[in-house]
Amino acid sequence: MQKVKSRKVRRTLNPQPLILYNSLTRRKEPFKPLHEGTVGMYVCGPTVYSHSHIGHGKSYVSFDIIVRYLRFLGYKVLYVQNITDVGHLLESGEDRVLKQSRLEEVHPMQIAETFTRSYFEDMDAVNVLRPDIAPRATGHILEQIELVKRLLKKGCAYEVNGSVYFDTRSFKDYGKLSGRSLEDTVEGTRVGTRDEKKNPQDFALWKRADPEHIMRWPSPWGEGFPGWHLECSAMSMRYLGESFDIHGGGLDNQFPHHECEIAQSECATGKPFVRYWIHNNLVTVNGQKMSKSLGNFVTLKDAFRKFDPLVVRFFILQSHYRSPLDFSDEALKAAQSGWEKLFETARAVKKELETATDRTAREKIDPEPFRERFLEAMNDDFNTPQAIAVLFDFTRAVNQRLNADAKPGMSELKAADKLFSDFAGTVLGILPARLERGKVSDGSLDVALVQLLIDVRAEARKQKLFALSDMIRNRLKSIGIVLEDKKEGTEWKLEK
Repeated sequence: MQKVKSRKVRRTLNPQPLILYNSLTRRKEPFKPLHEGTVGMYVCGPTVYSHSHIGHGKSYVSFDIIVRYLRFLGYKVLYVQNITDVGHLLESGEDRVLKQSRLEEVHPMQIAETFTRSYFEDMDAVNVLRPDIAPRATGHILEQIELVKRLLKKGCAYEVNGSVYFDTRSFKDYGKLSGRSLEDTVEGTRVGTRDEKKNPQDFALWKRADPEHIMRWPSPWGEGFPGWHLECSAMSMRYLGESFDIHGGGLDNQFPHHECEIAQSECATGKPFVRYWIHNNLVTVNGQKMSKSLGNFVTLKDAFRKFDPLVVRFFILQSHYRSPLDFSDEALKAAQSGWEKLFETARAVKKELETATDRTAREKIDPEPFRERFLEAMNDDFNTPQAIAVLFDFTRAVNQRLNADAKPGMSELKAADKLFSDFAGTVLGILPARLERGKVSDGSLDVALVQLLIDVRAEARKQKLFALSDMIRNRLKSIGIVLEDKKEGTEWKLEK
């Protein structure tokens, strides 16, 4: 485990305690890390066999907010998020990555590499910070084998025909996370593995590889591959220690994945595995879970063709991470409208700062009440919808001052700019790192490129692809180019 020096938290930024909902205790609790000033956090990453969809976006944007806010408060966060490139099995018993490699007739590691790159491209687009460590299951086979050895030695596991299973009866607290009893967990156990298990609820730590199974490694029990649950225990404890602060993942991973992680980890170490379990809710389409198996998913790349990635992020954050998020183009269009209001006001403040003086106005924006309300919302289990509502209130107050006869002075504008930068930028990540990013002038403008975009937009309008047309117009406006649609065609000008 990486040793990190403790440092004190900047209490002045957060006078109220941070409260979060712990899935393990099923209640909200004050957050107190194992070591003052530092946080160890692990989140189950993607199984890389296809492009990420909106559901993945909700999950990883949600945990990005948690990392960002903890760091904003002054904690030193070691954030680990794995890549599952082997071992995640379908109900049929087939490895997801291996199945995709057969469909595309390429090596499974080619599939893993392709979609790992795709995943990080999408996360970069929605402004999700990269994890500090992104371990791969295939890169930690030795750690997983050693963990299986420990469990066998303690009598918590048994070997059958080259496979090793965890004995759920050996862990009396099995079910404490999900609230399920052992008897409740029989349903869904694959029939093909029931006969060689002592109990139907037992799960695979190590699976023997059939002759046609390409992804295989030598082990004391023969050639095989690790079980999905084993991977996260081995990798999280490798980098964060046998006990750490936060473990996150989707609500659909609570059982059996996280339940099994707890059982095997605590049996192996005799210590509490994780202090706080955090689960994000799911994305739905017409009330039904969005998933690849149901075929009702929308990839992030498809969404980006219609909407700015930051609009997608803003859409996700308008729902609390523990609440379901119902997806539709109409909902994203509404989110786009709200995001543009915040963006334009924050940019207007930047623009006013270029010519502002130290004049003193009778009325001033007092950012402190807004700052306190924002922190209060985030301290209440990372309540981003309420935090965004505070930003909208602040935006209205700022616009009133910008439109007033007596313009705001330098100090007032700097205070407003800092609030936008801290909260809309650093914490929520819904504004570009630089609001003037890509700002154009006559000397630097590629006129031919602008005309090309106008032509593409005109074709999109002909084909009634209005969301694409609006996105092109809005993106051009965000870099200072205003389009004017006239009878004779579309003209453009630089925003003054």
